[in-house]
Amino acid sequence: MFSFLKKKKIVSHLRLTGVIGNVGKFKQGIEYSSQEEIIKKAFSVKKAEAIAISINSPGGSPVQSHLIYKFIREQSKKNKKKVLVFAEDVAASGGYLIACAGDEIYANASSIIGSIGVIYSSFGFKDLIQKIGVQRRVYTAGKNKSTLDPFLDEKEEDIQRLKNIQLELHQEFINVVEESRSTKLNKTDVELFSGEFWSGRTSLKLGLIDGIGNAEQILREKFGEDVEIKKFEKSKGWLAKKLSSSEDHADKLISVLEERSIWQKYGF
Repeated sequence: MFSFLKKKKIVSHLRLTGVIGNVGKFKQGIEYSSQEEIIKKAFSVKKAEAIAISINSPGGSPVQSHLIYKFIREQSKKNKKKVLVFAEDVAASGGYLIACAGDEIYANASSIIGSIGVIYSSFGFKDLIQKIGVQRRVYTAGKNKSTLDPFLDEKEEDIQRLKNIQLELHQEFINVVEESRSTKLNKTDVELFSGEFWSGRTSLKLGLIDGIGNAEQILREKFGEDVEIKKFEKSKGWLAKKLSSSEDHADKLISVLEERSIWQKYGF
């Protein structure tokens, strides 16, 4: 009878899209420094029932991923607000690490989820520069300063040193996932931490996500058909647009190739 007096429930909605870290000059990747303020604003809506975060990212910088993950958890605890994460096309590698900041994680049945691992890739040009008659001259103070120089022969001790660092970073990633997903993980014969990635449907079976559905659908199911979704999305500033438009073609091409190489691992 008095339903018209009933107030709408409010949910703040953030969107994090792109490669994590500084990819290319003036690129608008997902970085802690550029997202801190908008995340704070989303959590500062006192009447918000929860914070929804849509993420579409193939990963990138492990440091930036950890910083954003930790900040979201801190804001959740400080403001006593539940966090719901919604994976779009991809929430892989660092993208999935950030997703673990959610109290609940949802995805499309065809989303790409997982890739819980660490990768380093490079090239070796030693034979090429010999072929074209170029001499490589390197002078260092510190015997390990030229570690993994692409113009020199690989050294076993350099490779082992890198692998040890990767194992440490991988364990940090595993710790985040295990703490976040806790008893939800379905530790079957599938190795969850091998760097493999899965569809949203399979990820649900593995316990990497909590359900299938998009943000608006799930939010309406949880908070009612008339839920008010307040959207927060960082816009590209005038200066960034101006600087970006002034990039030379070579820089733009390198930026595009760098970003595409990360996305293409997951078929996008």
